[in-house]
Amino acid sequence: MTQKVFVVGVGMTKFEKPGGREWDYPDMAREAGTKALEDAGVDYDRIGQAYVGYVYGESTSGQRAVYELGMTGIPVVNVNNNCSTGSTALFLAAQAVRSGVSDCTLALGFEKMQKGSLGSTYDDREQPMMRHLMALAELQEFAMPPAPYMFGAAGKEHMERYGTTAEQFAKIGVKNHKHSVNNPYAQFQQEYSLEEVLAAKQIYGPLTKLQCSPTSDGSGAVILANEDFVDRHGLADRAVEIVGQAMVTDMRSTFDTESAINLVGSDMTNVAARQVYDQAGFGPDEVDVIELHDCFSTNELLTYEALGLCAPGEGGRLVDDNATTYGGKWVVNPSGGLISKGHPLGATGLAQCSELTWQLRGTADARQVDGARIALQHNIGLGGAVVVTGYRPANR
Repeated sequence: MTQKVFVVGVGMTKFEKPGGREWDYPDMAREAGTKALEDAGVDYDRIGQAYVGYVYGESTSGQRAVYELGMTGIPVVNVNNNCSTGSTALFLAAQAVRSGVSDCTLALGFEKMQKGSLGSTYDDREQPMMRHLMALAELQEFAMPPAPYMFGAAGKEHMERYGTTAEQFAKIGVKNHKHSVNNPYAQFQQEYSLEEVLAAKQIYGPLTKLQCSPTSDGSGAVILANEDFVDRHGLADRAVEIVGQAMVTDMRSTFDTESAINLVGSDMTNVAARQVYDQAGFGPDEVDVIELHDCFSTNELLTYEALGLCAPGEGGRLVDDNATTYGGKWVVNPSGGLISKGHPLGATGLAQCSELTWQLRGTADARQVDGARIALQHNIGLGGAVVVTGYRPANR
C-alpha cells in the first residue's frame, strides 16, 4: 500500500562563503540535523533510514556526518547528483516512506566548497559534462568557466529567439537579492539596484556577477514521515504533505534539438513538472510560492517557462510585470534563491524544502507569502537530473 509522505521537521545552517567560518562538514550536519529533529520533536533513534547528499567529499562522508546525530546502525545512503543532490536525497527518503520501507526517514545534505568557480576533481577520466559541453560548443563558442558558459549560452539563445533583454535577466538578480534581505540564513543580505546589477563584472553573455550563485558552505536537513507516524506523534498541525514528486534525467531531446536551452535541462524540468501536476491535482496557476534553481538569472527565467508559468518566450514579460515577487501572481525564491542565499550543492534542495515548509506553516517571518497554500520546488543538476516537488499543508 502506498503511503502518504509528510515533511515533519526541517533545519538548516546559515550559508557561508567558503572559509568564512571555522567549521567542517560534521559540524554543519550536526547543526542542521539537530534543528530538523528538534523541529519534528523526535529523537534520532526514530529515524529508520538516512540519505545524505554531498558532491565534494570522500565516499562515506554521509556516515561521518550523521554520526553527529546518533549511531543506531540504520542504513545510510551516500548521494551525489551534482547540483540536484539535496533534492535527490529528499526524493529517495520520500520513496522509502512512500513504499512502506520506513515510517520516518532523514534527508540531509551538506557541502564544504573551495573558493571560486566549480572545478573537476578527477582529471584522468572523461568528465560527466563533456558530452553536454561538446554539443554546446557546436552552437556557441566555448568559454570558461563551464557553468556560466552553459547557462549564459542558454540565455543568449533565448534573447535571439524571443527578444528577451539583458535587463530582464538582470531584474531577476535585483529581485532575489532584495528577497534575501529578510532571510537570516542567506549568504548575502544586500539589495542592489538594476544599474548596479547590470554594471557588475560580466561573466558570460548577459550574465554579470550579481546574477550568478556563489560557492557556499552549509547544510540542510529534512525529516519525513508517513501518516501513521504523524498521527501517533501529534504532528498534523505542522506537517506538510509531499503531494507530487518526480525525478527526470536527460532525454534524447537534451541533445537532439540543438538547443542550449535544452542542454541546461528545460525539457527535463517540463516533463517533471507535468508529472507533479498530474500527481498533485493542481496546475501552475494554483501555486502560491516557488523555490526554483536560479543558479544563474537566465535559468530562473527559463524555468518559468519550463514549469508552465507562462508560454515559451514569455518569461521576460513575467519579469516586467513583477509577476514573480510579492504582490504578483507567484512569489519565486522568497529565500533569495541560489543567487543570494547561496548554493552549497548538497544542501540546496533541502534548504528549498525548508523554506517552503516554513512558508506553508506561515512561519517565514518577514518573508512570509500571504495565504500560501500550495508550494512548488525545482532543483536541477546538469549531467543531468531534475527533481520537482509539490507541497500542501497537511491540515488544510
